[in-house]
Amino acid sequence: MPDTLRGKTIIVAGGSGGLGAATVELLLAEGAEVVVSYRSNLARAQAFEGRATLIQADLARPGDRARLLDQTPSLYGLAVFAGEAARVTDAGNLDDALLRSHLVNFAGPALLAREAAARLRLASTPGAIVLLSTMQAIAVFPGSTAYAGAKTALVQAARILAKECRGKAGIRVNVVCPGVNDAGMAQASIAAGKYARFLSEDLIPRYGKAADVARAVRFFLEPDNYITGQVLTVDGGLTLSV
Repeated sequence: MPDTLRGKTIIVAGGSGGLGAATVELLLAEGAEVVVSYRSNLARAQAFEGRATLIQADLARPGDRARLLDQTPSLYGLAVFAGEAARVTDAGNLDDALLRSHLVNFAGPALLAREAAARLRLASTPGAIVLLSTMQAIAVFPGSTAYAGAKTALVQAARILAKECRGKAGIRVNVVCPGVNDAGMAQASIAAGKYARFLSEDLIPRYGKAADVARAVRFFLEPDNYITGQVLTVDGGLTLSV
């Protein structure tokens, strides 16, 4: 798919993180005009300074979402990596974790996607939106109520938006669900041996790489893509056995 994204403006929300950064690098290599939004880690986002536009934005804040879109008037695509692990080590903290996860892992990304779709529709721009969920939205993992609940809701919100945007508008909405990747939020858990049994029991051939997810996102961003409302699980087959 050479040059099909050249010159197209794509927002990568949460693009300074492990999975998002790999996607940014891939898009830049193909000549896309990339806007990297970050919530708080400016130092990490500055790795793209001079090559991408950097915009600070907390997706849970309506004003920040509006500013991000206002500063990207020629928008073609959106990929939303923003989120938090929402780990709960004490059952007594589940209430707070659920509320925080709802904002960060569901409401912020879902609302940004809807607002971006509205901008694309207003500009009569056929575009692509990719939301990042998780394998925990596809299969049941104990202890993941706060995180998986919000990310599962995000999958359904994406499919609803895809149905609303199909047809002449030409706006496609899809979801990528990463598995255990040796990048981003899962790195610490891999280092601690939390997922070692997935390898020892031969459930997956290796841990995922950030590039695996980047290629999946890139696939959905392809302008001539004929796919919308779909969920692609990039997990090496792990969810087939849990």
